[in-house]
Amino acid sequence: MSMNWQQAVTHCHNAGDPFAVATVISTTGSTPRDGSAKMVVTHSTIFDTIGGGQLEFKVIEVAREMLASRVPAQKIDHYPLATKADQCCGGSVTVLIESFPLTAMRLALFGAGHVASALMQVLAQCDARIEWIDSREKQFPASVSANVRLVCVNDPVAYVNELTDSHRCIIITHDHALDYQLTHKVLTETEIDYVGLIGSDTKAKRFYSRLEKDGVSDDDRKRCRCPIGMPTVKGKLPMEIAVSIAAQILSLDPVKASQIKPDLTWKEIRAAFPPQT
Repeated sequence: MSMNWQQAVTHCHNAGDPFAVATVISTTGSTPRDGSAKMVVTHSTIFDTIGGGQLEFKVIEVAREMLASRVPAQKIDHYPLATKADQCCGGSVTVLIESFPLTAMRLALFGAGHVASALMQVLAQCDARIEWIDSREKQFPASVSANVRLVCVNDPVAYVNELTDSHRCIIITHDHALDYQLTHKVLTETEIDYVGLIGSDTKAKRFYSRLEKDGVSDDDRKRCRCPIGMPTVKGKLPMEIAVSIAAQILSLDPVKASQIKPDLTWKEIRAAFPPQT
């Protein structure tokens, strides 16, 4: 894929890929590129160039080490080309390397009701990239934060195919049948490690029982958190529920959601729905 550095930055942002930008900030003597030349480096690809040769090789190596640390950082290195970069040019180059690791949580929020709108007020101010999905365009606000993308689709269930396994999924729609379809598809067709589903304990029992009957494995069911939210946060108002959900979502990183066990045991779920005789 051929892109200049500006296009590459946009591409990495949209794809959620970590990247580093290397910029030639000063030069002296004979050098391959003048000041302000830029290059984008990812874990597996480079876009554009700061001059090639050993200089570029060494900068790529440093940039990927910085990305591997998963911590946003800046670093300035000075390269005398004849000695440090083994190039015949007699000049020197100073390079600024800025790393942008994938630190923002990726969230898919299904539903645009009162609780979802309140939740968005909280999450839009956090380190998260959010896709807000609903079939009812009029439910969305006129404007949203820059880290929120509105997705109006006729079939929200089909949109699950667009998610990556690095997403966390929040399901708080207006329709219990839609809630179940979304939950089932995410658990059976993705490896998303956290599926938060709004509802009461009674709804949780019914959904867990139905998921089991529909062949969803025990391990996959454990990826679903229902009722969603921190049980220690009380209150029934949309913003109170939203704060409870946001607290749980933000507590997941870097803990794998699969380590979180449902409050309800499978024994309790089965006892609530004994087999019909």
